[in-house]
Amino acid sequence: MGRFLPHPDDVAALLIQRPAPPLPRQRLHTIGLSGIACNCPCAWRQGTAIEFRIPSLGASARYPGYVAWCRKAGSGYRVGVAFTDEHALFGARMGEQVCQIERYCRLHVDTEPTPQQVEALAREWVSRHAGEFSHEALVQPALD
Repeated sequence: MGRFLPHPDDVAALLIQRPAPPLPRQRLHTIGLSGIACNCPCAWRQGTAIEFRIPSLGASARYPGYVAWCRKAGSGYRVGVAFTDEHALFGARMGEQVCQIERYCRLHVDTEPTPQQVEALAREWVSRHAGEFSHEALVQPALD
């Protein structure tokens, strides 16, 4: 299985169960492309069909996937969401880049940034970090 991008803690993410059958653990490990790791207040069973949503990006930021793993983390859980088709993986990867750029802007500008500041910071973030979000970086196993 590929890498799981860390979703920023300060950007809301929702996991909503989908009415699809769960994937068995061995099948999930063989077809899971890659995914997103996010915080969640409740535990999820591995293999559960879910939809990963990013409300701040609008109604179209919804990506079908499966719970790859779930680990206790502080008062909640860290959940790995695996995407099993290229379209969902691509959309989630693009959504995550937008979330990371928004976070980067908040960290570097104390007031509401101007459009010019946002564009400059976005270009800076892309030059430094876009490679971490490439398809090749995600489908290769991380060396932990």
